[in-house]
Amino acid sequence: MSASSLPATPDLSWHHSDPEQKILFRGGRFTRVNNWCSLFLGILMTLGFYGILFPMQGTLVADSFIHRGLIPYFIAFFFFWSVAILVLKWMKLRLQRRALQVAIIPETMDFVLSPRTVDDVMRQMYRQVEDPSHFLLFNRIQTSLSNLRNLGRVTDVDEILRSQASTEESAMETTYSIIQGFLWAIPVLGFIGTVEGLSVAIGGFGSVLAAASELSAIKDSLKDVTSGLSVAFETTMQGLVCALILQLWMTALKKSEEEFMDECSEYCTRNIVGRLRMTPFETAGDD
Repeated sequence: MSASSLPATPDLSWHHSDPEQKILFRGGRFTRVNNWCSLFLGILMTLGFYGILFPMQGTLVADSFIHRGLIPYFIAFFFFWSVAILVLKWMKLRLQRRALQVAIIPETMDFVLSPRTVDDVMRQMYRQVEDPSHFLLFNRIQTSLSNLRNLGRVTDVDEILRSQASTEESAMETTYSIIQGFLWAIPVLGFIGTVEGLSVAIGGFGSVLAAASELSAIKDSLKDVTSGLSVAFETTMQGLVCALILQLWMTALKKSEEEFMDECSEYCTRNIVGRLRMTPFETAGDD
């Protein structure tokens, strides 16, 4: 593929459109997120969140995240790191979806995809897309057409496309592993904060009983203990609410990504497999 035959500005450019590339991080493959980029954004969002809360000290929400020990800080950090991953994945999925709007196969009814016409399709792909290997759909097509050009067997193309689809679906599952880890860690942190608060409250209750001799004094001292118990459960509520938001968001995004992969398979079936024609050599071989 000569550089002179390609346009200066392709219709679709991964290097100029990928969200991680835009902020000077190395973009993850397809919808995979660069962990360093998501960590950086997660730290920024956590700092911004606490920057908003600190002037609001004295309110219930601000105090629950600021004056309840270290656990709420970790909950907020893991939550916003997960939010950064989900936002980046959503933006990268939008970019990948744009590939479905690009037509690389001539729309004329008499066009036949065969080993002799593979180069025409590849040239058309490179005219419209900058480095097609960065797009899941075009990488799948490029691999199958390379096999067709090198081996000349159209009967293998459908099998290769199916194999790639299965591999990409498995790879897609691994892109959610960090968020799934956070979905486990965030509620656990909430429970740890609650246990810590309960231990402090129960220790305070023992001190009250040891120090106070009159019932009225015990009642007055128990007010501080019971208020401490209510504070102890705030971390559990924070953890469960954050985990619920992340779980619902991740489920919706994962469903959208699975639908995109189904659309890629449909695109390949309609535009690649549906245009294939067996060569005389293969037909004679089947006989």
